[in-house]
Amino acid sequence: MNPCRVLFICTGNSARSILSEATLNHVGKGRFEAYSAGSQPTGRVNPYALEELQAAGISTDGLSSKSWDRFTHDGAPPLDIVITVCDNAANETCPVLFGDFIKSHWGLPDPAAAHGHGELMEAFRRAHTLILYRVTALVDLPVETMDREALKQALDHIGTITDEDEDAA
Repeated sequence: MNPCRVLFICTGNSARSILSEATLNHVGKGRFEAYSAGSQPTGRVNPYALEELQAAGISTDGLSSKSWDRFTHDGAPPLDIVITVCDNAANETCPVLFGDFIKSHWGLPDPAAAHGHGELMEAFRRAHTLILYRVTALVDLPVETMDREALKQALDHIGTITDEDEDAA
C-alpha cells in the first residue's frame, strides 16, 4: 500500500512547514510521506527550525526551502493531503494550491516573528510542540480506510488543536 502523501505549505517554507514535514516523516514512518513548500520560499531553512528538530532527535537531512511549483508539474509526487500552516489570525496570506487532494488549514503563529535569541528558541519550541500534537493526531487516524469527507472533517478538527488543549488532556 502506498503511503499517504502530505504537503505542508506556508509562504516562506523556512520554519512551520519545514517543522511539519520533518516531524510527520519521523512520526509517521512508512504510513506517511511528507513534503513542504512555499509560495514565496526564502531559499533557506531557518536555523532555529533545524536546531529544534535536532534537539527532538528528528533528522534534518534533505530539508530545504523550495517552491510549491515543483508539486504542480508533470512527474510531481501525487498528493493525498495539502495542509496550509500560515497564520490567518495575523493576517498572513495563505497560499492556495489546486488539485485532487484534501485541503485543510492548521494555522500556526510564525515563530520566526519572535525577537531575541531566547524568545526565538521558545517560539520555535512552542510551535514544534503544537505541530507534534497535531501530527500525532493525524498519524492516529485510520487514513487508509476513511472516506474523503470524514478525513477532511478530522483534518479540520486537528487544525483546531492548541497547546492549551493538550495541557488539559
